Amino acid sequence: MILRAYSVHLFTAVGASLAMLALLEAAQQDWAMMSIWLAIAFVVDGIDGPLARRYDVGTNAPVIDGTLLDLIVDFLTYVMIPAYALYGSGLLPGWTGWFVVLFIPFASSLYFADTRMKTADASFRGFPSCWNMVVLALLVIQPNWVVILLLVVGLSAAQFLTLRFVHPVRTVRWRAVTLPVALIWTGSIAYSAWLGFASFPGLTAVVTATSLYLLLAGIAQQIIYDKGWLR
Repeated sequence: MILRAYSVHLFTAVGASLAMLALLEAAQQDWAMMSIWLAIAFVVDGIDGPLARRYDVGTNAPVIDGTLLDLIVDFLTYVMIPAYALYGSGLLPGWTGWFVVLFIPFASSLYFADTRMKTADASFRGFPSCWNMVVLALLVIQPNWVVILLLVVGLSAAQFLTLRFVHPVRTVRWRAVTLPVALIWTGSIAYSAWLGFASFPGLTAVVTATSLYLLLAGIAQQIIYDKGWLR
């Protein structure tokens, strides 16, 4: 059990190596390969949590702080590399790119240190700085830069609001829908990246729909259940 518990930490740390691979591709402006590595890192992040709980890493592998390790890897893959991608990809022109590449890490670092990040139902309190998901979806959808800038500002503000955002694996409510949607989203992003983000209306529609569900499902649950409309 101890060996398996420490193996989970090693698996989590693989995310840091995946982050470096994504960074190397971003430096070469190969956004498709960067996206594939980030998508793989997203899958790793979704798997390591259940494994950590199954093998009780806090008890069986206490020398390494799994929560801290996970936060370090997440900050690389969720925040730093996606922020650079928004700056370097041309999605945001001129001063807007500079603003975003500086503002996202600033606001997200405060969110990552917020002790109120998790809710009782294993959702996130405030937008959970999932800029990797935002940027990957934007590379597929490619909306006007004004829309992107407003989205970045709005989601940055949402990090510090009481709005709820689901965890695709840990949030039990609607998980039978949320988890398949997250898998469809991941596969669609990977396929679009494999195609070099060429424009395919059907694929764009799938990414748009699944992104909206993942973004709004927690808020919908908050409205429906917290207000007592359904029990």
